[in-house]
Amino acid sequence: MLEAASWAGRLGGDTFLAQTYHRSYAHIPGAADVAGLFTWDDLNRIIATQRLEPPRLRLSADGETVPLHRYAVPTTNRRAVTWSRIQPAELHTQLKDGASLVLDAVEKIHPAVRQAAEGLERFLGTSVQANAYASWTEREGFGLHWDDHDVVVVQLHGSKRWRLYGATRQAPTFRDVESPEQPEGDPVADIVLAAGDVLYLPRGWWHAVTADQGTESLHLTFGMVPHTGADLMVWVVDQLRATLPLRTDIPRFAELPEQSDFLAAVRHEVLDLLADPRLIERWAESADTTDLGQAVPSLPYVDGLPAKPEIAVRLTAPRARVTVSDRHSTVTFSAAGTAWDFAESAGPVLRSLLLGRPTTLGDLAAAAGLEVKDVAELIWALIEGQAVAVVGTGL
Repeated sequence: MLEAASWAGRLGGDTFLAQTYHRSYAHIPGAADVAGLFTWDDLNRIIATQRLEPPRLRLSADGETVPLHRYAVPTTNRRAVTWSRIQPAELHTQLKDGASLVLDAVEKIHPAVRQAAEGLERFLGTSVQANAYASWTEREGFGLHWDDHDVVVVQLHGSKRWRLYGATRQAPTFRDVESPEQPEGDPVADIVLAAGDVLYLPRGWWHAVTADQGTESLHLTFGMVPHTGADLMVWVVDQLRATLPLRTDIPRFAELPEQSDFLAAVRHEVLDLLADPRLIERWAESADTTDLGQAVPSLPYVDGLPAKPEIAVRLTAPRARVTVSDRHSTVTFSAAGTAWDFAESAGPVLRSLLLGRPTTLGDLAAAAGLEVKDVAELIWALIEGQAVAVVGTGL
């Protein structure tokens, strides 16, 4: 099961964060336990039961998107709602001819992948999206390309060949002033991933991928949202909105001396904040505790949570934090843009939620030595704040 501690162990923990993350690729053979994570049966079920309009589900060959009409037909119901219905025979033909299948945001519709994505998010401190890729031939689905985000690849079935060429522009971004030039020469690494293998690639690394080992291939790619200096500066400006210089109108029609004074005042506020040696730490805490996570309802409970020990709940904001105030004998739970202060006795309940696993009210109450009704009231406050959701109704 790929939770935060599991990801840390498989990728290399603190050594990975200090020496590899954002710096170079890492190939870890046999690192992932893929049993029950995502299977061909899961993929078939999702395609058969979900309305997956492009680009959510798409086919790609030689770096080009395969036109939808080649494997799907428009279908309209009696209320005039139209969607694209996948035609299995035509889909099979395109895949047999070398197209690769892509299914975006699998974590939104498959619980095991969602749990793995949330575990990686807790380990790396950034939002994660998981896409599934299936290929059958040596024909490249996407050609030689680079991604604007770091990725962790988990090979699920069969094998896939990855030719890695490194980056030709340092830290390229989605909106950049220049485009990276294509690499020249031989790849810096030529790797074949087998089932259970894990590959990490930093953003900007060029790569070409083929299923040329004589077997069909199914893998998951977990993409991590990057956080750059530009993102930090946006956050800095938000913090400075409380200061007078940042609220003052720009004196565009004033004389140069007044404009200079205005700029000096703004510069002073910005540099003063940037001089804080713990600024990145403060930014990280803000980013983690304001991230909204996944919006999950808790039906049928809309007016409170009954004190039923069998009701199961889980955290929906993976980067929530718990802090203890010894001075006031309280514990603060911060998530989804809200902070709640509870009595110190609530600490075991809150720390259990941070693990991200489904857990019952009864187990939470036993761990904290509290009554189930007290735990139900605590959890309901977090449900209303969209940080926790019911995942087992007990009905």
